[in-house]
Amino acid sequence: MAILLEVEEPVPPTPPPPQWRAFLELGFRPLYLAGCLWAALSVLLWVYAPQALTGPLGGVAWHAHEMLWGFIATIAVGFLLTAGANWTGINPLHGKALGALTALWLLARVGYLVPDTAGFWLAACGETLFFATAAVALGRSIYQARSKRNYGIPVLILGLGAANVLYLHTVLQGDYALLLARFNLGLLCMAVIALLVARRVIPFFAMRAVAGLDIPMHTRSGQWQLGAGVLAIPLLLADWMPGAGLALAATGVLTCWQLLAWRPWAVRRVPLLWILYVGYAALGIGLLVAAAHAAGWVPRLAWPAHVIGAAGFAVLIIGMVTRTALGHLGRPLRTDRSMVAAYALVIAAAALRLAALLPTAWAMGVLHASAAAWILGFALYLWRFFPLLIRPRFDQRS
Repeated sequence: MAILLEVEEPVPPTPPPPQWRAFLELGFRPLYLAGCLWAALSVLLWVYAPQALTGPLGGVAWHAHEMLWGFIATIAVGFLLTAGANWTGINPLHGKALGALTALWLLARVGYLVPDTAGFWLAACGETLFFATAAVALGRSIYQARSKRNYGIPVLILGLGAANVLYLHTVLQGDYALLLARFNLGLLCMAVIALLVARRVIPFFAMRAVAGLDIPMHTRSGQWQLGAGVLAIPLLLADWMPGAGLALAATGVLTCWQLLAWRPWAVRRVPLLWILYVGYAALGIGLLVAAAHAAGWVPRLAWPAHVIGAAGFAVLIIGMVTRTALGHLGRPLRTDRSMVAAYALVIAAAALRLAALLPTAWAMGVLHASAAAWILGFALYLWRFFPLLIRPRFDQRS
């Protein structure tokens, strides 16, 4: 009698079910999802339904605020709360406390859309508490662990929150010229945080991913870079533009020099790396454009704001929220087609947004194309990572 052998194909492991405990385990889980969702929704509102923005914080002031403090700063806080747990061995916020922080963020987003001053004040208070709570929680873990190299990070978060308060106060005053200065202040605070984080993680990620790659961490130049960026903040507050321009130029030059020393050609085959290199390059160029704006050579604030924000921060963010999420979720550190497509879409959105600043007859059409690419890029990220971020790691099933 013949013995029949059946060879079965291996069955992929069943993913664990969604779990609130896992979702509120580390800051990157709720805040990456919230920030990327708002990146898509806020641009959808701004470009395709601007008539809905009727509150005290409305129009271009709402758009600028929500891009910087509603989206970019939210991702930064999520990253820093997660990195803080690695730096110190102490999780700054988790569970109900992290849920409360996310609720403050949500309160701010909804409140600014309410067409009366009560919603504005509720949103402003919630958002101020959001940054203050994140700074205190991170500071507590950093100072408790005596992590001296990170002592300045909670101060930078507080600075970002303070710049937000000044911006919102100026909105109520209705002083458009001062509002631009306050936005610049917040943009620079965020740039200092982004430079500090990126300079640490990019060479570390690169040397781990590319065999035989040995690149400098640029600790000394990073200190000069950080010093020049921080110096530009009080110079902007004092409205001394020549000094601010020099500080911004020094920061931008150091950023571009560091990037070249990191051998960008060596990472061209690794999407998780080249996306970070592209974002860091755009951030350095954006700082140089900001220096030119301070010197009066670039008259429109929209140029430095969008080179730094759309081409710098956003490209760094789409790379960082994939690379760090994969790492903290215990997933293989490699991209799939959806991730690379999201990278391409966000880069295209940034390039099209800059093209839309040119005085051409196609500017409005290019702006709409940029918005569509932007929304699709972050929607792809959400489609790919939402199921992962609401579940426990595969190696931590319980």
